[in-house]
Amino acid sequence: MSSEDQPAAPEPGSTSLANRYGGQKRALTRTAKRSILIAALAAGIGFMAWISTSSATPAVSFKDIGYSTPDATLAEIDFQVTKDPATDARCAVKALDAKFAVVGWKVVDVGPNAAGAGEDGGRTTVQRALVRTESQAVTGVVDGCWVPGPER
Repeated sequence: MSSEDQPAAPEPGSTSLANRYGGQKRALTRTAKRSILIAALAAGIGFMAWISTSSATPAVSFKDIGYSTPDATLAEIDFQVTKDPATDARCAVKALDAKFAVVGWKVVDVGPNAAGAGEDGGRTTVQRALVRTESQAVTGVVDGCWVPGPER
């Protein structure tokens, strides 16, 4: 055998890509592709169901109107609540001191509105919350409003 017939020996520093990084990847099987497709469809249907049910829940919005602090133990907080007239709501109101520390807190129940009253069909009502405070409050705000869930 001559030196031309023999394959050349690889150089010491070079190796093939397959040896270095592994062979070619196998394609996904038909079952794996089908499983991925079914999982993606289920996730899409679940997302659409969540979107449709979350937008169906009645929304409640609020707006701070004003406050007064007649003395060091009481804050009066006035606010508007906009909601479906037949729906109950709850709002958390808080009184704050000069350092924005909470010095009084209360959950106020907002009952159904008189339907048809007002410009917006009775959706907006004005509420006043009397909040007992542990020290002098300098402001009062609504922390949030929500539609209460069913009692358990």
